[in-house]
Amino acid sequence: MARITVFDTTLRDGEQSPGCSMTAPEKLRLAQELAELGVDVLEAGFAASSPEDAESIRSISRDVSGPIITALARSTRSDIEAAASALEPASRSRIHVFIATSDIHLSQKLGISREECLEQAAEGVRLALSYCDDVEFSAEDATRSDVEFLIQVITAAVEAGATTINIPDTVGYVLPAEIESLFSTLLARVPGLSDRVLSAHCHDDLGFAVANSMAAIAAGARQVECTINGIGERAGNAALEEIVMALQVRRENLGHETGIHTERIYRTSRLLSYLTGVEPQPNKAIVGRNAFAHEAGIHQHGVIKNRLTYEIMTPEMVGAPGTELVLGKHSGKHGLDARYKALGYSLTREELKRVTRDFKELADRKKTVLDEDLISILHHEVMEDVPEVHVLVSLDVHCGGDESSATVAIESEGATRNGEGKGDGPIAAAFAAIDSLLDIEVVLERFSIRAATPGRDALGEVSIQARIDGHTFTGRGAHTDVVRASAEALLHAVNKAAAARSLEAGHAMATSEVGGV
Repeated sequence: MARITVFDTTLRDGEQSPGCSMTAPEKLRLAQELAELGVDVLEAGFAASSPEDAESIRSISRDVSGPIITALARSTRSDIEAAASALEPASRSRIHVFIATSDIHLSQKLGISREECLEQAAEGVRLALSYCDDVEFSAEDATRSDVEFLIQVITAAVEAGATTINIPDTVGYVLPAEIESLFSTLLARVPGLSDRVLSAHCHDDLGFAVANSMAAIAAGARQVECTINGIGERAGNAALEEIVMALQVRRENLGHETGIHTERIYRTSRLLSYLTGVEPQPNKAIVGRNAFAHEAGIHQHGVIKNRLTYEIMTPEMVGAPGTELVLGKHSGKHGLDARYKALGYSLTREELKRVTRDFKELADRKKTVLDEDLISILHHEVMEDVPEVHVLVSLDVHCGGDESSATVAIESEGATRNGEGKGDGPIAAAFAAIDSLLDIEVVLERFSIRAATPGRDALGEVSIQARIDGHTFTGRGAHTDVVRASAEALLHAVNKAAAARSLEAGHAMATSEVGGV
């Protein structure tokens, strides 16, 4: 069994993804999380690209321990010196030198000949070795390069002393069978390459990044370069979580392992999404919102009996919240019954038959049915127009500094109470002020704002989904002041929770009188 080195380039190649840029403190925070995740090599950035990037690399080199810290550099003196300088504080460092080897890049981008490319590749590796004894060489656009010339360049890099040789599929062009053949050819024909670490760096332009990485491993690669959530240039890079979990789940077949602490994968994915504001698509493997969610009735029935019927790994393996039975129009009575039991209801056969019928009618009109809908169905109630147990009387917010503050007045059962709160922004402060007046815990799960009307005086509509008393409730509010609309949405959800408690109390009293259900 071989140990595969995980080279994470989320902070360098991943950050180049449009919309995924991060500040230096954010990069440091993610770097520390990646170290806890167990990545072997952490590419901190491209030092020559900007003074800010160089300082970020220096900060990570100084404050992050565990992984080898590496910085990218073109095969030029200025780039290599910039990388070496930025990496000085690192206890374990690597300089990552690259030069393009495809004819289109040589002629159209670099304007150099093949001979000049060979010289620069070898000179760059030798110069990097004068600063650091761990040097990686990458042949940019290797998969579109002439194979005979690529062999010459890799041979020159090996002879110059490169410790790792990386073969990038820079534009996501190659197919799995082709990359496996290329890696096998290089191992067979480049003298001394088998004594170095051979690496794969694949992009996802045709959707083959992970498949190509796995094919490269099958052919002898012992390092994979990847990113969290698969972010990166254009269509992205190979996703770290997919490669790692493929090696974990299919270990008996593939015969390889990594040092990744898989139970930290989900939290690392969530941190990246938080820092960049870019969520993985819902059906994203391993970390997507639907990765462990089931709506189809047949699937739900199987998962209820044994999760292995439809899950090849458990959510706990990657630190995900858990299996979710999503209630929608494809769900059946088994999933519905399981959710009611989770809410504390044990339904009779006739009750289950009736609520299943009503649920199906509602599910044809709603994409997703929540706990509040199930309570409404069971008690023949409408949860949208609930009594206003708590009414917003006034809201005053002060913001603009490091922390926002809010004061709120709420009328509950004829009495007006005042509360105060602070938070990171006006909405957070308003929510904190409201929370100070409630005797229940409100956990916000989803929050969205949209402009319902055009113009500067647009009406803002706020929708939230919150977990209260262990149940999910939605809340809505509308106002030209989105902070007030947010407060109204929160109280709408809280009022629904109060109505649900009242219904449940009545149900408990009725069932106790007739011996329960």
